[in-house]
Amino acid sequence: MAARDTASLLVGFLVLFHTWGVWANVEVNMEDRVEVFRGETAHITCLFTSSDGVGGMVIQWFYVKPPGEKQKIYYQDTTMKVVDQGTQFTKRMSVNGTGATGEIVLTISDVQPVDELEFICLIKGLTDGTGEGRTKLKVFETPEHPTIEGVQTGISVNEDSPSKIGICEVKNGFPRPNITWYRNNTPLRADQDVVKVVPSITTESTKLVSVRSELSMKVTKEDKDNLFYCEITYFVPGGTKMTETNRINITVYYPSTAVSVWVESPKGKIKEGDSIEIRCEGNGNMPSSIFKISEKDGDSVEGNTLVRHNVTRLQSGVYECTSTDTDTFDEISGNTTVFVNYLDPAVVMPKDTVVVAQGEDLTATCNALSSLQTRTAWIKNGVEISVGHSLILKDNTFETAGTYMCVVTVPEIEGMETNGTLTVYVQGPPDILELDNTEIDASYDETVILSCNVRGFPAPSIVWTTSDGKNLETTSQMKTEEGVRSVVSVTVTTDIIAFCNASNEFGTDAVAFNITAIIHTTTPATTTTISSATAETPPEKVKPPGGRGFIIAVIIICMLLLAILGSVLYFLYKKGKICGRSGKQDLTKEKSSKDNIVVEMKSDNTEEAVLLGVNGEKQLPNDQSSKYLDVQK
Repeated sequence: MAARDTASLLVGFLVLFHTWGVWANVEVNMEDRVEVFRGETAHITCLFTSSDGVGGMVIQWFYVKPPGEKQKIYYQDTTMKVVDQGTQFTKRMSVNGTGATGEIVLTISDVQPVDELEFICLIKGLTDGTGEGRTKLKVFETPEHPTIEGVQTGISVNEDSPSKIGICEVKNGFPRPNITWYRNNTPLRADQDVVKVVPSITTESTKLVSVRSELSMKVTKEDKDNLFYCEITYFVPGGTKMTETNRINITVYYPSTAVSVWVESPKGKIKEGDSIEIRCEGNGNMPSSIFKISEKDGDSVEGNTLVRHNVTRLQSGVYECTSTDTDTFDEISGNTTVFVNYLDPAVVMPKDTVVVAQGEDLTATCNALSSLQTRTAWIKNGVEISVGHSLILKDNTFETAGTYMCVVTVPEIEGMETNGTLTVYVQGPPDILELDNTEIDASYDETVILSCNVRGFPAPSIVWTTSDGKNLETTSQMKTEEGVRSVVSVTVTTDIIAFCNASNEFGTDAVAFNITAIIHTTTPATTTTISSATAETPPEKVKPPGGRGFIIAVIIICMLLLAILGSVLYFLYKKGKICGRSGKQDLTKEKSSKDNIVVEMKSDNTEEAVLLGVNGEKQLPNDQSSKYLDVQK
């Protein structure tokens, strides 16, 4: 038994010496590892030396199967080079070198993760000395870019156990990548009660590895602002590299510890008539929280928004909002104070209207109760004439009569104002406002419209008359702020004077419109309005029938025509063109009224008529029936 153990020990030493190349002094040197990326070509070099020289050596390449068994893939001696068939490297491997230089290189193309094995270079010398070297082939594959997916639902801080935060995944790396979770640049370490990381690994048939990591943890309110991400560490030839996922944020539900209440609109001060919107919000975000807003009168509205339209000062007060967690029934509330500013209607004294005598003074006041500082102004005819609550009118005249508006505004709030009016009447006799023109030229048969504006109080009565004592019918008459306006229309057929007569209990006033009738040679009859505007005078005019100058002109023209006619007849008589001067002639035509020519002339100074014959002799009127000039041929 002892002899057997000694023999076994001796065999073991012989094998060890054979491996180290002690006997034949064959030394083999190889790198511990050769590192390449997947798909690249690996070069495994075997360097050797021998005291017997390199001639006649046998070179063999092996790889070690996972159970530890050697598998020959190549044989070479002085007579042959043989690649073993049927291995995973048969078609992808080659060996360079004859051994004469002491260097043999095994080349493997298209390296895959399954090629990550230990390779053996075995050298045998002539004297049966043997040397052996080993190199591990390491294969690397950069993984795809990692992904991260956070939970889509919110996470409550009230959860008793860790809740799922998200999942990180990195695919197709080799060797297996590592995943580390971070929260705000701080790595998260597994803690059974707080942080839980569950990895899962998937290895493909190509030996590429995918890693998936799920993070769960108990969240706090502060986690609502935290960013979570994953760091992936993977191996490359000569070292490691790192990449990161995108950052994600999670929704954290946490209960409110305070409630805020505010007026959303309008911004700034509130006035009566506004629409207000009151809102409330807690500093938590639990979905189970409900809100209720209560008014000062006890009415309440479910929800976090209260809207009221056309508010009044009665709605001023404290508005309270209550937040209730329906899961825990915890309540918390907050409130805000709302004040509705007001401005009462303006009160003007004296009220509505006041009557003062000419020369008297008047003091009026205007006041409006308001919750804010006000500004009061008095306006007449659109012009601001006084600022302050009091309006003082001294030595009143018709010019100070009229309507005064008191406008009260609140400078702090735009559009907040009220107003009142006071109408002042000044007693006095009628006063007809001055006209621009009372001398009017109008065409014959033209209609002239006259107007008369009279101020005074009580309102004067107006009567229109003419110079011959006739009354004209008023076209229209209306009251004005200062008194009365009256309008009349006159159709012009001759010269006329129209009077506007105004009167009241304090006196009278009148104005005359002097209208001259004219004829336009080319312009037809029109209608002229005479009020405060000045009438235009046409450049050419002739007196119409009914006028004294026109009658005289007609008489002169008629006398000239008769004189010309008499001269013509006398000339014809002298030339013998008329019967009785050139011999007897038979008349075949019946005598007409034209055979006897009689001209009668009258003047304005006498009733005597003068008859002229064709010979120019005078005949008395009482002889005209018997003294005709007969002309016979």
